[in-house]
Amino acid sequence: MINPHTLRPDDTNADSADDLKHASLSAAEKVAVLIEALPWLEEFSGQRLVIKYGGNAMINEQLQRCFAEDMAFLHRVGIHPIIVHGGGPQISSMLTSLGITPEFKAGLRVTDKNTMDVVRMVLTGKVSRQLIGLINQHGPWAVGLSGEDGGLLSAHKRLPVIEGTPTDIGMVGDISGVNPSTVNEIIEAGKIPVISSIAPDEHDPTQVLNINADYAAAALAIALKVRKLIILTDVEGVYADWPDQQTLISKMGMADLQRLLPQMHSGMQPKMEACLQALQGGVPQVHIIDGRRPHTLLNEIFTHSGIGTMVVKEPGVLYRQPDHNFALRNDG
Repeated sequence: MINPHTLRPDDTNADSADDLKHASLSAAEKVAVLIEALPWLEEFSGQRLVIKYGGNAMINEQLQRCFAEDMAFLHRVGIHPIIVHGGGPQISSMLTSLGITPEFKAGLRVTDKNTMDVVRMVLTGKVSRQLIGLINQHGPWAVGLSGEDGGLLSAHKRLPVIEGTPTDIGMVGDISGVNPSTVNEIIEAGKIPVISSIAPDEHDPTQVLNINADYAAAALAIALKVRKLIILTDVEGVYADWPDQQTLISKMGMADLQRLLPQMHSGMQPKMEACLQALQGGVPQVHIIDGRRPHTLLNEIFTHSGIGTMVVKEPGVLYRQPDHNFALRNDG
């Protein structure tokens, strides 16, 4: 059984009032929560979800534990989470401690050989191992691998367009191929794959490239034919006109996202480009959700209103109210 933690106000950005409210639910209210979740438990049983783990959820200790609990819960109820992670804050911290100044262009990390060595070390040796340990406190389920393992991923060098010119930013790649057999075997064995976002160069397998985890998650979601791609980040969702709180989008179509993309902050652009790639590749739904609050992933999957922003193929934009009293969403 998964035991909820009582959160201190300084553990997360969640209000302590919210924590007290959850802790003080009556028996009838708890039953109502379970009843609301039942249709979603039935609908998603046996389904695969790719979850991109990132943002504050992977650096705050309490949120790390909550995320591990969420993965254990999904596994226990017969849903198959596939976790893809980067490690931006941890990589930057390690680089700084080694006297290397982190540098970004077009929302991507500039990656020379020394930086790539640090990326590889941090992703597979620290971030992955820590998450696996947290999940395995609940059961021996999590299995770590990177895009190098079992021929899972292959990549080619990425040349982002900066000020109208394709620019070499070092050992940074785009996914060119996915062989999902290893992940399929892990899932069929009743385990949870935890995947680090690095991949060998398709032209030289001894050369490893740094892959943006959002793009890696999208490529895996397509190859594995998952029901949803869920991206955890440090905002409530997509805003049509940031910082106007009235413009938080609940649901939007691909065409609407394409119109908004050029005006988005550079840090959000890779995430939203990954959303488009996943939808174009056949993933039915992509969700951008706030990883700064505990258990938001379960909120998205098992409640009628969900949270964050859902992107689908069909056009149209629906907005959330600032007080987060959201209208019912058709998630079918």
